[in-house]
Amino acid sequence: MEAVQDRFAMKPWGSKVDLEALHHPEAIRERLDTKRRSYLPEAVLGAVDGCITTFAVVAAAIGGGLSGGVVIILGVASLLADGFSMAVSSYNAARSEIDELNRARQIENNHIDQIPEGEREEVRQIYAAKGLEGAVLEQVVEKITSDRKLWVDTMLIEEWGLRIHEGSPVLAATATFGAFIVVGFVPLAPFLLLNLAPAELFTTSLVLTGAAFATVGVLKGIAAESSIFRSAAETLLTGGAAAALAYFAGVWLRQLVGPV
Repeated sequence: MEAVQDRFAMKPWGSKVDLEALHHPEAIRERLDTKRRSYLPEAVLGAVDGCITTFAVVAAAIGGGLSGGVVIILGVASLLADGFSMAVSSYNAARSEIDELNRARQIENNHIDQIPEGEREEVRQIYAAKGLEGAVLEQVVEKITSDRKLWVDTMLIEEWGLRIHEGSPVLAATATFGAFIVVGFVPLAPFLLLNLAPAELFTTSLVLTGAAFATVGVLKGIAAESSIFRSAAETLLTGGAAAALAYFAGVWLRQLVGPV
C-alpha cells in the first residue's frame, strides 16, 4: 500500500511532495522492495457497479409506483446477489491471470531446458531492441541467463507481457464485494434509515447517490491515473443515465401493466 500511496502522491492533483526525497536511492529501494499488487481497481469497479445497479433498482421501483418496502426488498436482494456475482467474476479473472502466468512460466522453463541458446538469443534481441549493443549487451545477456528465475521472469515480462506480481483471487473478490456493498448501500440508506414520504426519500437517495457517483469517479480517476474531474463527471453522467433509463422504464411499465 505504501508503494501505491507514493505513486499517487506524485500526481498533479495531489498536494506538493518532495520529489527529490522520493527519488533518493534509499526511497527508491524501499518503494521497489515493497511493490505489491493493488486492489484499488477492483474496489473502484465494484463501487461504480454497486452504486449504478442499486440506484437503478430504486429508480425503477419508484418510477413504477412501488412502495418503500418493495424498494428495500428489491434493492437489498439486488445488492447482495449482484455483489456476489461481481465478486465471483473478480475472483475468476484473478485466478485466470495466475493460471496464465503459471502456464507461461512452465513453457519458458521447458524452452530453456530444450533450446537454451534460442532462449538466450531471445534475451539478446529483446535488449538489443532497447538500444544495448556490443560488450554491454553480452554482459546483460550473460547476467540474466545465469539466474534461472531472473531469466524466466524476464521472458514473462518482455516476451509475454505478463505481470509477475500476481495478486490473490480472494483479496480481489473481497475488494470488489466490499466496495459493491458499501457504495451500493448509499441509494438504499434513506429508505432504511429515514421516515419520509416516498418522493422525499427518492430525492434524498438521488442526492446521496450523485455524491457517491462523484466520489467513486474521483477514485476511478486515481486508479486510472487520469483527470479526477473528468472521471467524476463521466461516472456521474453514466450513473445518471442508467438511473434515468431505469426510472422511465418503471414509469412506462406502470402505465403498461397498471398499478401494482
